[in-house]
Amino acid sequence: MNKPCPCGSGDPFASCCQPIIAGSPAPSPEALMRSRYSAYVLGCWDYLRESWHPDTRPSKITPTDTHWLGLSIVNAKADTVEFIAGFKETSKIMALHEISRFAKHDGYWRYVDGDCDVAEAGRNSPCPCGSGLKTKRCCGKD
Repeated sequence: MNKPCPCGSGDPFASCCQPIIAGSPAPSPEALMRSRYSAYVLGCWDYLRESWHPDTRPSKITPTDTHWLGLSIVNAKADTVEFIAGFKETSKIMALHEISRFAKHDGYWRYVDGDCDVAEAGRNSPCPCGSGLKTKRCCGKD
């Protein structure tokens, strides 16, 4: 099956995030970030915990029922990735804006931590799913 990857890369899941979630090393922090987003969408909680750097890894990951809407990479540098991830909780469209830090550990890129801001998407602001439409004309339609 060649379904599109949840990370929004435009590539099939089987050749994008699936191999990384299955244990292949991510070639870059951006690839790890994309695979972690896909794991949140798909509920791959064990992978999410494993992809965390051991120095900051939580003892467990609590599953959520968040409905993820889309991922937009704002900037990717050597060991940081800035992104916006849209999600829906109850009837609210939200945007998670984070600058994530990554480090290599035992040959694998791992998520260390991030500075994030979560805010409700305004009706006239760009939809956080990355469509380019205003929220009211996209994920915020009633």
